[in-house]
Amino acid sequence: MLALVGGGEGGASANMEKDFDSKLRIQNNSSNGPNVQRSKSFAFRAPQENFSIQDFELGKIYGVGSYSKVVRVKKKDTETVYALKIMDKKFITKENKTAYVKLERIVLDQLDHPGIVRLFFTFQDSFSLYMALEPCEGGELFDQITRKGRLPEDEARFYAAELVDALEYIHSLGLIHRDIKPENLLLTAEGHIKIADFGSVKPMQDSQITVLPNAASDDKACTFVGTAAYVPPEVLNSSPATFGNDLWALGCTLYQMLSGTSPFKDASEWLIFQRIIARDIRFPNYFSEEARDLIDQLLDIDPSRRPGAGPDGYASVKNHPFFKGVDWKNLRAQTPPKLALEVKAQSSEGDDVQDSSWNPSHIGGDGSARQNDGNGGAGSSSEAGSITRLASIDSFDSKWQQFLEPGESVLMISMVKKIQKLTNKKVQLILTNKPKLIYVDPSKLVVKGNIIWSDNPNDLSIQVTSPSHFKIFTPKKVLSFEDAKHRALQWKKAIEALQNR
Repeated sequence: MLALVGGGEGGASANMEKDFDSKLRIQNNSSNGPNVQRSKSFAFRAPQENFSIQDFELGKIYGVGSYSKVVRVKKKDTETVYALKIMDKKFITKENKTAYVKLERIVLDQLDHPGIVRLFFTFQDSFSLYMALEPCEGGELFDQITRKGRLPEDEARFYAAELVDALEYIHSLGLIHRDIKPENLLLTAEGHIKIADFGSVKPMQDSQITVLPNAASDDKACTFVGTAAYVPPEVLNSSPATFGNDLWALGCTLYQMLSGTSPFKDASEWLIFQRIIARDIRFPNYFSEEARDLIDQLLDIDPSRRPGAGPDGYASVKNHPFFKGVDWKNLRAQTPPKLALEVKAQSSEGDDVQDSSWNPSHIGGDGSARQNDGNGGAGSSSEAGSITRLASIDSFDSKWQQFLEPGESVLMISMVKKIQKLTNKKVQLILTNKPKLIYVDPSKLVVKGNIIWSDNPNDLSIQVTSPSHFKIFTPKKVLSFEDAKHRALQWKKAIEALQNR
C-alpha cells in the first residue's frame, strides 16, 4: 500500500477519502515496460505518519500550484521547520493526477543527493495529502535573477555547475525531471542549489528507481508536460522524452541567469512555441564566447547532440570551457554567491502573513498561479504556466482555429478571469492580427464576447491597474480582467501596438 494512503473520518469526508484511497490502491497490472523495477511492496525511507495539520504552526506560503500549496511550517513539539506540500485530494482525483502524485512520492523517497530536496515524511487527512520536504530558506533561483536583474557569469557558473551535478545524478538513475526551470531550483539558506518539484518526473525503462505498479506518469513518455518557455522542440513535435529534454532546459536556465529573461520569451505561449520551433535565439552582446557556445550546444535542435546526451555523458558538459576552474569533486564545499534579500513591501494580498483562519482543506481547486510570478510573461509561474494536456503545437493551434478566419493568426492568447460584480469567470482572451479581440468560454468553446475594435484610443483603450489586472474601455462598457501570469502590461502593449501599426 502506498504510504500516502490512510484512513478517514466523518460522513461525506470519509466517503471522499474512501474513494480517493481506492484510486491510490496498488494494482498488480502494469503496461509501462518490463525493464522498470517494480515491487508489490516497498519500505519507504520517509514514513507515513499519523500527524494532523494541527500539529504544525503554519507560516508563510512559499508558492501555489494547480492542486497544491507549499507552506513553511514548524512542528509544534520538536520546533523542526519543514516545507509542507499540501495537495487537495478532491482535485487530484477529479483531474486524474493520482499517478503523478504517487510517482513523485516514490521517486523523492529514493533520491539521495545534496542537490535534491529531501522528503522526510507524509501524512493525510480527509481532504489533503501532505509531504514534509526539506525547507530551502534561500528561496528560488528565479527570485535571485529577478532581484539582481541578471547574474554575473561567475555566479551563473556556480549555480549551473551544481545543477549539472544534480542532473547527472538524476539521469544516472534513469529519470527525466521534465520541468527544470529557475522556479524549481531552490536555494538553501547558505545558497546551494536543490532541485524541487518532481511532479512531472519520468522513469525510463532501464531506471534504477523502484516503481510500484500503477504508480507511473505517462506510458509513452511523450505527453506534453513542463513549462512553455523551457519546453524543447522535440516535445512540441510529440517525440518521446529523453535526457536531452532536461539538457535543453539547462541551456534555457543558464541563458536566463545571464540575461535576466528566458531565451524564447514572448507575449504568449503560442508565440513562444513558434520561436522554439524556429530556434529563434538572440544572444546579448555581453555574453562571453564560452557561455554563448555552451548555451548554443545545449539548445541544439537534435537532442542527441546536446552535451550530456551523447556517448561521453556529462564529461562533455563538465569539460566545456565555460566550466574551466570548477572543482567538480568539491562543489558543495565552495562558497555560494551572496543572496540578494527580498525587499519587503506591503502586500494587498497578505501573501506573506499567516492567516490563522486559512483552511488548508480548501486549496487547489481553482488552479491559481504562483504569487511571485515574473519573467515578464508566459511560462514563468510554478504550475499555472505548465502545459499538461497538449500533444503537439498543432493541437494547440487547432483548438482555437475555429474562431479564426482564413489567413488570420493569433497575436496573443491567455486564460484570464473576467471580473464581474458577483462572480469571476475564466475565459480565453484572444487577440488576432485582423485585428480582432474576443473572449471564449474555454469549456464550451463558444465566443462569449466580441470587443469592438478601434484604432482610435478614445474608442478602445486599456488601463493596467496591477501586474495581473487590467481594464479594457469601450464607448459602451468597461471590462475588467485578471491574468494570473501577470501579463497585464503585455496585453496593453500588444493592443496599443496593433492600434499604432
